[in-house]
Amino acid sequence: MDRNRKWVPGFGAVLLTLLSHMTSALEVPLDLPQPPTIILQSPKDYIFDPRENIVIHCEAKGKPHPSFSWTRNGTHFDVEKDSKVLMKPGSGTLVIDISSERAEAYEGTYQCIANNEHGTAVSDSIVIRQSRSPLWSKERNEAIMVQKGVSLVLQCRPPAGLPPPVIFWMDNNFQKLPLDKRVSQALNGDLYFSNVLPEDTRSDYICYARFPHTQTIQQKQPISVTVLDMETMNETLAALYNITDFYSGDPEGERRPGFMLPLGTTSTKMVLRGQTLELECIAEGLPTPDISWQKEGGELPSNRVSYHNFKKTLKISDVNENDAGNYRCVATNNLGTIHHTIKVTVKAAPFWVSIPRNLILAPNETGVLTCRVNGEPKPRIDWFVNGIPIENTPEDPSRKVEDDTVILSNVQSGSSAVYQCNASNEFGYLLANAFVSVLAEPPRVLTPPNQVYQVITNSPALLHCASFGSPIPTITWFKDSQISIRNTDPYVIHENGTLEINVAQPLNSGKYTCIATNNLGIKENHVFLEVKEPTRILKQPEYKVVQRGMSAVFECKVKHDPSLIPTMTWLKDRGELPDDERFEVDADSLTIRDVTDDDKGTYTCIMNTTLDQDSASAMLTVVEKPDPPTDLELTDQTERSVQLTWTPGDENNSPIEKFVIQYGDLLHQPGVWTNLTEVPGTSTTAQLHLSPYVYYSFRVLAKNRVGYSEPSQSSRQYRTNPAAPDENPSGVQGVGTEPGNLVISWTPLTGLQSNGPGLEYKVQWRQKDVEKEWSAQNVANVSQWVVSGTPTYVPYEIKVQAFNDYGVGPEPEVAIGYSGEDLPLSAPESIQVMVHNSTLAEVHWEPISPPSVRGKLQGYKVYYRRKHGLHETEEETDQEMQVLTFSGNRSEGRLPGLQPYSVYSLSIRVLNNKGEGPSSQSKTFETPEGVPGPPSFLNVINPGLDSLTLEWGPPINNNGRLTGYILKYQPVNNTSELGPVQFMTFLANETTITLSNLNSSMLYKFYLSAKTNKGSGPIITEEAFTVMHTTHTRPTVEAGKAPPVGRAFGTVNTSVSEDSAVISWEYFGHHKNVYVEYIVENSKEEWKKEFANGSHSHTIKGLKPGTSYRVKVIAKDAADPTVHSTDEMLVTVPAVASRQVDIATQGWFIGLMCAIALLILVLLIVCFIKRNKGGKYPVKEKEDAHQDPEIQPMKEDDGTFGEYSDTEDHKPLKGSRTPSNGTVRRDESDDSLVDYGEGGDGQFNEDGSFIGQYSGKKEKDTHEGNESSEAPSPVNAMNSFV
Repeated sequence: MDRNRKWVPGFGAVLLTLLSHMTSALEVPLDLPQPPTIILQSPKDYIFDPRENIVIHCEAKGKPHPSFSWTRNGTHFDVEKDSKVLMKPGSGTLVIDISSERAEAYEGTYQCIANNEHGTAVSDSIVIRQSRSPLWSKERNEAIMVQKGVSLVLQCRPPAGLPPPVIFWMDNNFQKLPLDKRVSQALNGDLYFSNVLPEDTRSDYICYARFPHTQTIQQKQPISVTVLDMETMNETLAALYNITDFYSGDPEGERRPGFMLPLGTTSTKMVLRGQTLELECIAEGLPTPDISWQKEGGELPSNRVSYHNFKKTLKISDVNENDAGNYRCVATNNLGTIHHTIKVTVKAAPFWVSIPRNLILAPNETGVLTCRVNGEPKPRIDWFVNGIPIENTPEDPSRKVEDDTVILSNVQSGSSAVYQCNASNEFGYLLANAFVSVLAEPPRVLTPPNQVYQVITNSPALLHCASFGSPIPTITWFKDSQISIRNTDPYVIHENGTLEINVAQPLNSGKYTCIATNNLGIKENHVFLEVKEPTRILKQPEYKVVQRGMSAVFECKVKHDPSLIPTMTWLKDRGELPDDERFEVDADSLTIRDVTDDDKGTYTCIMNTTLDQDSASAMLTVVEKPDPPTDLELTDQTERSVQLTWTPGDENNSPIEKFVIQYGDLLHQPGVWTNLTEVPGTSTTAQLHLSPYVYYSFRVLAKNRVGYSEPSQSSRQYRTNPAAPDENPSGVQGVGTEPGNLVISWTPLTGLQSNGPGLEYKVQWRQKDVEKEWSAQNVANVSQWVVSGTPTYVPYEIKVQAFNDYGVGPEPEVAIGYSGEDLPLSAPESIQVMVHNSTLAEVHWEPISPPSVRGKLQGYKVYYRRKHGLHETEEETDQEMQVLTFSGNRSEGRLPGLQPYSVYSLSIRVLNNKGEGPSSQSKTFETPEGVPGPPSFLNVINPGLDSLTLEWGPPINNNGRLTGYILKYQPVNNTSELGPVQFMTFLANETTITLSNLNSSMLYKFYLSAKTNKGSGPIITEEAFTVMHTTHTRPTVEAGKAPPVGRAFGTVNTSVSEDSAVISWEYFGHHKNVYVEYIVENSKEEWKKEFANGSHSHTIKGLKPGTSYRVKVIAKDAADPTVHSTDEMLVTVPAVASRQVDIATQGWFIGLMCAIALLILVLLIVCFIKRNKGGKYPVKEKEDAHQDPEIQPMKEDDGTFGEYSDTEDHKPLKGSRTPSNGTVRRDESDDSLVDYGEGGDGQFNEDGSFIGQYSGKKEKDTHEGNESSEAPSPVNAMNSFV
């Protein structure tokens, strides 16, 4: 190996990580022979503390276990000869005891060598150096005097240490000096002042250097700085100073920016790839300049850029080639701008593109080692075998080196070795070991058998099949020992044999088998995959705002896979819950009782399983009523106002919405606090408007969403001086309470409104438009004054004025009042009544004069009463008087709701606030005839087979002369359809009628109304059935049922036909479900039941002729256990003599059919022959001759043509039947025939007449085949030849 090549430290940790990764990726079982592999080593640059032992790590593995040796500074280091050096057993790690030796003796470059019979591996070159913290050189710093406003640099220049020290500036009290935009520390540790100020004067500017490894701090001698203000400095004092002892520079005035660091307009900076680029610009000027950064021709990388030292330092982390370029820093103040350009170049120490990987080859296989690196400048690559440069090893025809690649062909057993790749340039080096192991080994699976993998639905699943073999085994996967898995979605088979399922689903659960195969054997392994449901929080805890002392409940309801054991954990502010019994954790909730202020924070519920977790958080805000305000202070005091200020109390996490200012009046209402004003919660002052003659004290309450705070402490007392009243009493009014008086009342002023002592009221009044002078009376401590001897109900002008010992109030407003009312003197006259109709009349009157009202007119009351009907002679005494009030000054009104054909009397009274006046003279009027009311009743009695008897009563209110009655009736069938209406009229003295010739067993509906000369009144209705074959039955009750109260079923009627029976009945019960049950006589079958559908009759169909049936009617309801039933009735269906003869068994019919069949066969043969000769049938000829769409087909009876229409849609006539496939079948009757026609059909009616339809429509391609499963008729067979 090239011992002179400089291997720069700095990448050991990266290499170690990569080696560990690759080794684990190509793991060789330790029971197999293998070359050494370095698994642990110290970093390339090792700086040690001389107070501790030096420990240089080197660990390796191999089979057999490797032995270790070391080199120092390129030569063999004999560890055994140095008693201070110990190598750990079974390891290459060195421990050097430097407690009694000079540590410098062990500085140098060390390299570890691990060797066994299969090869040699080497570590990085590890540079060992001692940390150093040298003392500051002795120096005496001269005091610095500087003119105000100029720039200044205080140099630090610390001693060189290993590693470099950390610099900071402090004073004698070990307090860090404050840094800002004007005063800043450069990267080299110097202290820069962009401009100095008098406050910068101090004698203890001290630079400190802290050395990390030794944890020591070195101190520079203090520097004294004095800032001089030359304009105010005494000239004599100035002469005492040597001009060389202070910085003068420009005058104190403002100046443009200038750069202190770096100098000039351009500079350069080189940085290595992967490091952090630090660019620095410090500018001077007055005012202090602002610094900004730009990159010429590009943007700064926002995700890697940061600014420090008040934007004077720009840092870009993890530098790459794209960060090269020109960077401009710009310094700006209000006098100008200056910029500096820094040219940045990016170099690179070697870095891996592809690191060499271990090779396990079988005999006669070929392998490739690749060592690909990059860097700037381009690195040089050197190969070594077992630590020896490859060019110095014996020539091997199976090995070929091509720059960064070594090709090994047709390898043989015993040729195992460790190859080293060394890539280096001027900025560093990389070293990698990769062994080549030549083995012939059958496959083995390293993953434990029957391992169970559990994953969550929709997450990736990795099923491992770590294997080893030489040649490298081929891995195949099977699911459930049957399904071969290919490298397609959703499966990915990685190079190391791991099976990945990108998005696992429950259907992916099951048994998986991996099979490792090479030419030496086969090995399989089984693993199992269980895909579980994810853990999800269904109901998250919600944000809570809770008042102190109350309880807070956070719910956290979770769904998880039932096979996983969940664990619920609650956190507060990412830490454990307080150990407090107030915190109660349940299965799906957290309860905090008696909440305190310390309980506020963020609460998180975490549901953990062995595979996943879900969490949700919510905040708890503890609120309370605000604390009371404090520090009340009165300022800006005047006679009528004062400013109140206060300090808000703690709002207790709920913003204050408003402040309420209250006052107490110790003079008028001691101990009572009254709201004065409100201000928003953001205010802490209020301008208060005050009243005279009040002893004020103030307090403030704060309000938030929880409530009001306790009141603050009251302010100091503030008294206002007395004054005349500012206002007069409100609510002044004058109302007479009785004839001859006027009560003047008002709302008195409060003590606060009195403005001073001796409050009284001056009450003034005069009759409006009559008196000119005001009458007056001074009163005190009252709120009303009574004026006596006034005329009845006249208007008065009233005013009330307040005054006290300090003056009178403002001129009061005049109010209008009225003296007391009396009952009206007179009644309305000239009463007239206009009758509009039989129920409405309109009354008119002449209003009384205003003086007669003697008060405020409220309206008129009309009293009216029905005396008797026009057809009556005696007056009714039980009729109540009716009253209608018409408000206001009215002269007419309507009287609705009158009874027709009656005599009424009415009178009118006038109404004021005092009461009613005298009644007017009585006025009588009559209402005309109207239509009568409905008849008082309508009953149907004595129903018969074809008759019903009706009786009714006259209307309760005839409303005129009754002239008669109108009766309408109509039948109703079983489907509730109404039949034709019959009309009948009757005289007024007729109240009964028997209707004859009705249908038996039929429901009839009746409508009856009475009439007068004005017309018919409202109707009443009734329904009733006629009966037939009346059979009196006695209602029965089933066993175990309570007997009905009264008669349930009345008359039951039966009638029969050929195959049915009609049952009708009368039913007086309340049940709605009525059934007819029947059974064949002497049969043991169950009774058949048919629902009667709410009617009073039912038809039983489908009965067998000549059979007797037992029939009964029952009524029952699910809500009532009582069952009503009629007695059983015997109904016999008469037998019907057969009118049909089975002609199919008659000999003459059989012979006739044979003859017809023979005749049809002959006709078919003739038709076929004639068709082939081109002949036409007469019908065809007729059809061709008539192009008119309407043709007259021949009638059967007289040979003439009937009506024919081609416009028909070939629809069969009503009652005819046509097969769906177009063929014509013989009807069920043997007597029926079909006529000849294309697509037509026909049959004989019951009277023997023929109904047919002929279609002349022709289709050349139709009727060429018959797809019907039925045999075609001979007629249709003939049609097929036409």
